[in-house]
Parts: sequence; structure tokens; C-alpha cells
Amino acid sequence: MKKICISELKNHVGESVTLYGWLYNKRSSGKLRFLILRDGTGYLQCVTFKNSVSPEVFEFTDKLTQESSFEVTGTIREEARATGGVEMDVADLKIISHAGEYPITPKEHGVEFLMDHRHLWVRSSKQVAILKIRHRIVKAIRDFFDERGFTLFDAPILTPAACEGTSTLFETPYFDLGNAYLTQSGQLYAEAGAMALGKVYTFGPTFRAEKSKTRRHLTEFWMVEPEVAFNDLNDNMDLAEEFLEYIVQSVLADRQEELKILERDVKFLEAVKRPLPRITYDAAVEILHKNGVEFEYGNDLGAADETIISNQFDRPVMVHRYPSEVKAFYMKRDPENPKLALAVDVLAPEGYGEIIGGSQREDNLDLLLERIKEHNLPEEAFSWYLDLRRYGSVPHAGFGLGLERTVSWICGLDHVRETIPFARMIYRNTP
Repeated sequence: MKKICISELKNHVGESVTLYGWLYNKRSSGKLRFLILRDGTGYLQCVTFKNSVSPEVFEFTDKLTQESSFEVTGTIREEARATGGVEMDVADLKIISHAGEYPITPKEHGVEFLMDHRHLWVRSSKQVAILKIRHRIVKAIRDFFDERGFTLFDAPILTPAACEGTSTLFETPYFDLGNAYLTQSGQLYAEAGAMALGKVYTFGPTFRAEKSKTRRHLTEFWMVEPEVAFNDLNDNMDLAEEFLEYIVQSVLADRQEELKILERDVKFLEAVKRPLPRITYDAAVEILHKNGVEFEYGNDLGAADETIISNQFDRPVMVHRYPSEVKAFYMKRDPENPKLALAVDVLAPEGYGEIIGGSQREDNLDLLLERIKEHNLPEEAFSWYLDLRRYGSVPHAGFGLGLERTVSWICGLDHVRETIPFARMIYRNTP
């Protein structure tokens, strides 16, 4: 017999089926027992009437504890008030594994307790909803680039040098070759891919050894980084806004049930449609000054600054042309004003901050060498990267989108720790 899941039950109304899962919750009313079965695809109320099952089965319903696993057989019927629109009238039930007293109860638990029990916390309805939305975002990312002729280009996780200095990198001994670093970005390798394939994207785990405890930071997170040959900054911003619109509208189309579980107000998500507002760094500084912030021109934008700026808009805002001193060595300077970098950050609304950072890359060999020296980076470590400018250099641009920050924003969460199955932060590397 083909095993079916709760999510498929609308196609089996009136049929007798067997399901497998775990007890999410239960309640009793006289001769009735209401068991909430979960199987990872959904939730189903299994109604057990004393006179419709054997005494042994009815006794099993009393013995079932939260998260006990069981097999249940019964007839599926429509029930408009039920989640998923169906319920089961139980005919038979078999306990697979009896669970001990479950540590996570309906009462309130502290964050540290829940993070210590993350391996169990991921079973809760809210966490399942978050992880399903994360999955949908990942699918949207891959679909977007695949549909537009991009090639996935896998970058190494162990690298011989840093993209932006070594102060925020995890270092590890590497045989007889000295030290290697866990990657903080796949971008430099994506540039090599763009010179070979035209349009590429990298997508994988990245690492930052920042000693940050903010709600926006993890030490291990996932990032997607497209890179396109012959693109300039404007092309890059066009791609970024189309990309964000595609992701958000995909989630709105396919994950309404999960957004309801999270009680997400979707009005800000529904507004994510092109064109997105674009302002210069200078205009962003003016917004800060008008809001009473004593911001010194030339500094990078902090989290509080980003929140004030993004609160002026109902959708993500693109801030471009930052002072070159606060941006990475590989970012091309504006030919009309060399003090500015052709960089862009996309700030999400509702205080979620930067979710995309990108730029047009410096394609001139001599200027790139100057930048490397200015940043006191070892030239020999970037010899291969410089080759990209020696042999057929072209204008090119790209950006990186942080997956967890994007999930956090779309789900309306207070902290990124819930956006990844097992969060790694400066004070946590377990479970």
C-alpha cells in the first residue's frame, strides 16, 4: 500500500487510509478522544469514538503522550473548521514508540532553554512554519537564477585568503601550507565563474567571526551571490530588485498557511514589487540628519541608522554610492567621483536592515593593485584573482543576499536564530 501524507488527504475524502506520525496534542470529551497527529506535512485531528474501536485501541488513546509515534487507520471526511479541511474517524491505532515526559510543554519557556532543546523545538508548529518558508525561499532563489540562464558555481569553503581582511575569519591549520580560513563569501570565486560562464551564482554556507550579539548576526549562515559579466551598478540594482520581488511573491503565493501560523502582517510583503526606491548615500545621510541623528558623513551605516532610513519606505530601499573608504577593496570607484564606490545595499523595511550588499567590481588591474596595497592585503594571495584582470577583463557586478536575514524579515521574526535549523552564535555552538 502506498503511504500517504496529511497534506494529500483532500484527495482521499471518503476513503480509509493509514497514516504515520507523532502526537502533537490531545483532548478528551466523554466517550470521544481527539488526537492531533503531525507528520511533517501537516496536522490532522483524529476523532476516536469509544464504540467505534476496540477497548484496547481506546485504551491506547489514553496512554499516548506528547510526541509518541503511532500508526492510525480511519476514514477521511471533510470538516471545514479543521486545519486542512479534513478529519479522520479512527478505526484502529498502533503505538510505535511511547515518548517519555516531553521537555517542551505548552507553558512559556525561556530562549536559552528552547535553544538548548533546539533538536526538539524544531517540531513545534511555529518552527516548522519558519523552516518551510525557508525551504520555499531557497527554491525561489534557485528557480530565479535557473530560469534566467545562470549557472550554479560552487565556491570553496576553505580559502587561502580573506575577501575583506582576516579580522572576522575563522582560521584553521592546513597541513604544511600554513593557515586556511572558513570562507566569508564566495564572491571572488564567482567572479572567476562569470568570466567563464557569463552569469553564475554561488550558494552555500559562509562564516563570520564577528563578536556580535545583535538579532541580525550568526557566525554561520547561508548566502547566495550572483555575478554577471558586462553588468554595471545599474544592471546590478535591476537584478537585485527583480530577485527580491520574485522571492517574496513566491512565498506569498505558496506559503499563506505558514504565514498565518506566524501571524505575519503581510502588507509590507505585498508591497515588494518593482521598482524599489533608490537613494544615494548622501540622501540617506540627509534622512538621518532630518530625524535628529548626529551621523558623521563618511561613516558606514549602523543598524539603528538603517532602521531609520528604511522606515521612510513601505518596501525595501536601495542605498547606493557609499564612500569608498568604508567599502571593500574590490569595489569600483565612481568615475564621476572617485571618493565614492559603485556599491549598493538593500535595506528591508520594519527594521530588518541590510539583506543585500553588492557592487560593480574594479575591472582595472592597476587600480585593483592599488586597492590591495591600500588595504594591506597580501598581493600573492590574490595572484589568481588579479589574473581575471590580466586576461580578458570586463565590467562586471554582483551582490550577496543573506538567507537567514531574508527569512527573518519575511517571517517577521525578532531574531535570526530561528531561521536556521541549528544556529551558531558567539555564545552557542550546540546542539
